[in-house]
Amino acid sequence: MYHIDIMTLFPDSVEAVLGDSIIGRARERGIINFRAWQPRDYTTNKQKQTDDYPYGGGRGCVMYAQPLADCRRAICEAAGRELHTIYLSPAGRTFTQQDAKRLAREHDRIILVCGHYEGVDERFIEAYVDEEISIGDFVLTGGELPALAVADAVFRLVPGVLPDEECVTDESHWDGALEYPQYTRPEIWEGRAVPEILLSGHHANIKKWRRKMSLLRTRDRRPDMFEKLTLDGEDIKLLEK
Repeated sequence: MYHIDIMTLFPDSVEAVLGDSIIGRARERGIINFRAWQPRDYTTNKQKQTDDYPYGGGRGCVMYAQPLADCRRAICEAAGRELHTIYLSPAGRTFTQQDAKRLAREHDRIILVCGHYEGVDERFIEAYVDEEISIGDFVLTGGELPALAVADAVFRLVPGVLPDEECVTDESHWDGALEYPQYTRPEIWEGRAVPEILLSGHHANIKKWRRKMSLLRTRDRRPDMFEKLTLDGEDIKLLEK
């Protein structure tokens, strides 16, 4: 079973998002599990305060290292071992599908730490964080949304969460390219028709068309990704057409 522990000041948000749909059903079947941990439960002050003003001045507040460290320690004690710990931060390396694959492959349980306000005391990061991850070059009010995105991306790679392997491998970013366009009923909608090739029943030609559209979409929308693709002879022929 793959297990993700999320340290957050807003634990209800975890259940609200991950508890439904595919991820929630996978938990019910015992394939994956997740749990939200509240750092306030590990504070040593009567007010359950988890933050204070930053040394050196400046706006906002910084989360204390102590409750975060004690919360993480409780998680590791419950697991019976040290766990790979990730801090969701705008200063982290941008999260990719390759990171999701790596986390799903190399670990069976991880901790995701959600910062808030101006972030967390750097000493907690130095002492306990194995890697920092960002979901993009922008700033949010807290780490909950990035943590939920990472958890969802990793969970869906766990065998049994999705119906079959093709649901995982036949997607954007899996092999470095964007996914081809998708269509469903009706055949004509507001004057727009489904491409005839998809109605032909010729699976080999459909596969070629989908690969061509995947390459074209990647080239046009994400040239940075296209430059990194390794194209074989068949790919080159498709693009030339």
